[in-house]
Amino acid sequence: MYLKPSKTQLKYWAGLGLAKNRRKEERLLAEGIKVVREALRSRWEIEYFLVRRDKEALWKNLLPDMAGKTIYELTETEWKKISQDKESEGVSTLMVVPHARSCAEISPKNESRLLLLYQVGNPLNLGAILRSAHWFGVKTILLSEGSVDFTHPKAIRASMGSLFHLEIVDHVDFSASLPEIRKGYALVGTTVQGGVPLHPLGDEPSAILLGSESHGLPEELLSLTAEQWSIPRFGDAESLSLPQAAVILLYEWTKA
Repeated sequence: MYLKPSKTQLKYWAGLGLAKNRRKEERLLAEGIKVVREALRSRWEIEYFLVRRDKEALWKNLLPDMAGKTIYELTETEWKKISQDKESEGVSTLMVVPHARSCAEISPKNESRLLLLYQVGNPLNLGAILRSAHWFGVKTILLSEGSVDFTHPKAIRASMGSLFHLEIVDHVDFSASLPEIRKGYALVGTTVQGGVPLHPLGDEPSAILLGSESHGLPEELLSLTAEQWSIPRFGDAESLSLPQAAVILLYEWTKA
């Protein structure tokens, strides 16, 4: 049985396109078949689903997993008011954003690897990095002040739902937190040139610090790291994108 949404509900869902509303309500909309499938596999709480019946051929295989949950049916016109996907697959879910631990609660006893992201402003870059972190088994991400909201719809979609399998601690003051983190972790910074070659860190608790694509890491944070890695360049390309650099670093960091 599908329910019809009210105007108030449509306005509420559309409002979740804004970060301030997602923070206030502690809710987000996750759209797309692969994203919803990952949401169903995760421990995040799902409150209900939104669907377009004219797209049912695309998402009908998800119906058994939706059993017991409320499903709202939207028209194409209604859907366009809440969707940010150009080519909609006609399925979305409203999820509760779980509370993350504080930095003080994270220690080598409960997490051996940390990925630290400093002022990543592009939601597509962030989502791609989260997807790679999930692939390589890095479960805890610290996101600095000045970074994009990790619940941004574009970040969710770019992560292909990997976001729901990670713990993300956001709005972290790295200047204050890194001195504490390096007491329990081998803290590694990243730089475009002049660093040491990438290498596995074995079972030693470790944390990798990545900066923004445009500006990298400030010297005040690099000075707190035990060593700095740089990716060797053999061609004449000007640079790597941040997600490209991240996946190389993650591979070298986590391999046996």
